[in-house]
Amino acid sequence: MRTLGLLGGMSWESSIEYERIIHERVRERLGGVASADLLIRSFNFADIEELQAAGRWDDAGELLARAARSLVAAGAEAVVLCTNTMHVVADVIEQAIDVPFLHIADATGEAVSAQHLDTVGLLGTRFTMEMPFYAERLREQHGLTVFVPDAAERAFVHDVIYNELVRGIVSDASRTAYVTIVDELVARGAGGLIAGCTEIELLLRPTDIAVPLFPTARLHAEAAAAWAMGDAP
Repeated sequence: MRTLGLLGGMSWESSIEYERIIHERVRERLGGVASADLLIRSFNFADIEELQAAGRWDDAGELLARAARSLVAAGAEAVVLCTNTMHVVADVIEQAIDVPFLHIADATGEAVSAQHLDTVGLLGTRFTMEMPFYAERLREQHGLTVFVPDAAERAFVHDVIYNELVRGIVSDASRTAYVTIVDELVARGAGGLIAGCTEIELLLRPTDIAVPLFPTARLHAEAAAAWAMGDAP
C-alpha cells in the first residue's frame, strides 16, 4: 500500500467524499479491515476562496505547493488535489514535489475515452469553465472537444456552487436548472457531461441527465485508490 497525500477542504463537502471513496475501494479490493494510508491537509476554504476572488493565483499556488511539500516530507508517495478549480496551479505544485501528482483531468479524460466519447459538456466554477487550464488539458492530452454553457449560464452554475453546494445546500430548483443547461449542451453535440467541480456531483445524479455523467471527484478518488494499491507506476 502506497501512501497518498490529500490536499482538501476546497470545499470539505466534497473532499470528505475523497477519503470515503478511497477507503471503500481499498476495502473492496483487499477485504477485511483494510483501509488506505492517507495524509490529509484540509484548508479553510474561506482563505482559498478569498485568493480565488482576488485573482491571486500565484499566492494560491505557493500556498498549495508548500502544503504539498509538507505532505511529501511526512511520507506521501503521491499528491492528490481534491478540487477541480485549484488545478489551475497544478504545474506549480508538480514542480514543488518529487513524487507523482495525480491530475483530476487525466482521471476524467481517461473515463470519457473509455466510453468511446470525444465530445463532452463541462460544468464547473467560472474559473474552470472560462480559464484554459482544464479544457485545454482535456483537448491536448485526451483528444476531447469540450463545450461550456453561455455566459449567463456559466454565472448561474458558478453561483450555485459557491452560494449553495459548498455550504451543504442541495436544492431541487438548482438541480432542475442545471439539467436544463445540460440539455442545451447535449443539443449542441455533447455526448457526456463532466461535473467539473467536485461539489456538482452532490447535486447532479446520473439519472438526472440523458447522457453519461462523469463525476470528477469520484473518478479522481478511484484513480488515486488504484494508484495506492499499485495499479499504476
